[in-house]
Amino acid sequence: MSEIKNTFPAARILAIETSCDETAAAVLENGRNLLSSVVASQIDLHQQYGGVFPEVASRQHIITIYEVVEQALQQAYLSLDNIDAIAVTRGPGLAGSLVVGMNMAKGIALGKNLPLIGVNHLEGHIYSAWVYSNEVIKPPPVPEFPLIALLVSGGHTEINLMEGHLNYQRLGSTLDDAAGEAFDKVARLLNLPYPGGPSIQKAAVNGNPNAFRFPRANLDGSLNFSFSGLKTAVLRIVRELEKTRSRLPVEDLAASFQQAVVDVLFQKTIQAARQHKVNNIIVAGGVSANQLLRDTFLNQSNFKVFIPPFKYCTDNAAMIAAAGYFRFVNNMVDSLDIDVLPNWPLS
Repeated sequence: MSEIKNTFPAARILAIETSCDETAAAVLENGRNLLSSVVASQIDLHQQYGGVFPEVASRQHIITIYEVVEQALQQAYLSLDNIDAIAVTRGPGLAGSLVVGMNMAKGIALGKNLPLIGVNHLEGHIYSAWVYSNEVIKPPPVPEFPLIALLVSGGHTEINLMEGHLNYQRLGSTLDDAAGEAFDKVARLLNLPYPGGPSIQKAAVNGNPNAFRFPRANLDGSLNFSFSGLKTAVLRIVRELEKTRSRLPVEDLAASFQQAVVDVLFQKTIQAARQHKVNNIIVAGGVSANQLLRDTFLNQSNFKVFIPPFKYCTDNAAMIAAAGYFRFVNNMVDSLDIDVLPNWPLS
């Protein structure tokens, strides 16, 4: 990779995100200033399945994507003539969903002769830390390199070292379930609705986080994660309690499980920051919306922590536009024959 620029020209990016079950489009100016962001959620459609049904997701993307892109341009008070480049999620994600967004982006890029930029979805989550609303009077500070980025979502849990823009070194990742996946699976054990993250957080509010001492996988001090043992421990306790109680102590189970997940995520991220002598930490991805996780990171004073606002934690196109901007200004554009990469790793 050629040397990455540290000074950036003005540019407006229209971005499209369809990696899973949200159809999203956004317009971002100069890598940070969000002019519009539209997200059409499919949660209501997938709740009956207890998770995302891929075929339903891709069909719904087809139905909504034109309107979502049009709304994003309208809310930004711009037309395609005012856009400098098109960014789109290339992967990772559901293949059928990714294709819908990619084809839309290719069509716009071809029709308006605009550069096309394929963005890694995980990269987008990291760059959500740069985004701020157009309504903000004073832009918030930006993260400073080198930094540690904790990516924690339904499909991924990993720690990356960033020594500059678009530079990623994976230091550790989950060996089995992602943290968000563990939330969903434990929520089902407790008969809580999908998605599991918000449901467990809500139940945990009135629970005792010390009621059950669930395991925290240390993995001999490595920066890798494992949540399968924790999930199995919850299952074992639930089965034992079902034999003796008419009602599960759902609140205590949820609070104890949530505390165990947050403890491991926090401990390993801080460990990485100390080992690599960084001052800044980014916490991003859908699970970064968890209030206990946010409070735990923000209440420590040894590191400066950047966590996106709640609306930019879950899948959105603003984050894809931000990552796309830094690719665009560094001439990292793609040809119109690029394909989606459902299993595309960040590093």
